[in-house]
Amino acid sequence: MFAPKSILVPTDFSEFSDNALQTAKDIAKQYNAKIYLLHVISTVRPCGVDYCIDERTIDTLEKKGIEFSQDMMQKQIVKIVHPENVEIEPYVASGQAHEEILKQQRSRNIDLIVIASHGKTGILAHLLGSVAEKVVRGATCPVVLLKNK
Repeated sequence: MFAPKSILVPTDFSEFSDNALQTAKDIAKQYNAKIYLLHVISTVRPCGVDYCIDERTIDTLEKKGIEFSQDMMQKQIVKIVHPENVEIEPYVASGQAHEEILKQQRSRNIDLIVIASHGKTGILAHLLGSVAEKVVRGATCPVVLLKNK
């Protein structure tokens, strides 16, 4: 019988991510599992077409992004998980979302990933693929993919 002990929940602070965290909380309660809540900040590119941002500004932007993300995760935890007796560890990473999710899955020996599907449609989805799709394809553990309601 499958009984996860570590659950990874990627969040973008949307209502859909809230639903994924709620589902993970229910599973964690049932199996006495730990939840790892992950938010990934996109890496700031130092140079664009005709301008560059200095390192100090990039560091400041990244620091503010991490602080904002940590605050948002704490609010999400209080809103969804707080009254329950579920162990949860929030973490902010920077980089490409799907790559960081899969990296965390491997480094933390995650048993289960619970992720929201954002249901991209049209040609863009076929060219780029969604984060959730890339996670499902690359994960070495089961993935619960929650469809939008």
